[in-house]
Amino acid sequence: MTVPAPTPDRGTVDPVRRRPSWHAATVAEVAPETPRSRRIVLDVPTWPGNDPGQHLDLRLTAEDGYQATRSYSLASSGTGTRLTLAVDRVDDGEVSPFLVDEVAVGDAVDVHGPLGDWFVWRPNTAATDRRPVQLIAGGSGIVPLVPMVEAHRAAADPTPFRLLYAVRTPEDVYFRRELGVAVDATATAPFHLDVVHSRRAPEGATTPAGRLTRSTLADAVFPPADGALVYVCGSTPFVEQVLTWLGELGHDTRDVRAERFGGS
Repeated sequence: MTVPAPTPDRGTVDPVRRRPSWHAATVAEVAPETPRSRRIVLDVPTWPGNDPGQHLDLRLTAEDGYQATRSYSLASSGTGTRLTLAVDRVDDGEVSPFLVDEVAVGDAVDVHGPLGDWFVWRPNTAATDRRPVQLIAGGSGIVPLVPMVEAHRAAADPTPFRLLYAVRTPEDVYFRRELGVAVDATATAPFHLDVVHSRRAPEGATTPAGRLTRSTLADAVFPPADGALVYVCGSTPFVEQVLTWLGELGHDTRDVRAERFGGS
């Protein structure tokens, strides 16, 4: 992932500073997330907690001593010591095929974090400035945005939230249950979800499948005049295209934060 230089933390509460360090972790749970991804829960007794949107480095060590380290977004936040990841399988990757196809409960890994203070959103129920928050995700780019959605709901934060989520098919939606819970709780934590399916739409859908376009994006996000704080995460081509469209539509680039990912 690519993390730009820090900018003023507009619209969020003062952060809790946690010094990143290495921690021993044990795989506690594994389960399919989508046909090509896996949800992995790690037990990390010394974890200091993390904010919604942060990430970690995960290190695997082979029997011969060879090590490989990759960065993964955290799908969980708070002070707990169980961390949730959702790893997408990259066929020519060095680490993700092992994590998706082979890692098992009880396996030991090392994690370094929490990392990334810039791509973070924190509930602030006492704030008088209710800047809307717009989340835009492509595929597995939803992972760091889910803890923002869950923290918003858990705090009953009245900040208006919207999520535009682009996937190929209905089966490719990550964290379906968590997103459904957030939609159901919109009376106390306002949240609107738009899903764009590029290859196949759900049965009975009123909108046919099609790739995300500038027009689709413009219809689904807060208008520029609302001054929303925008978080974008996905593959590099997806993020670059969305950033271009947001600029063309008149959104203030100072209000846009982006993370990109590649093969792993």
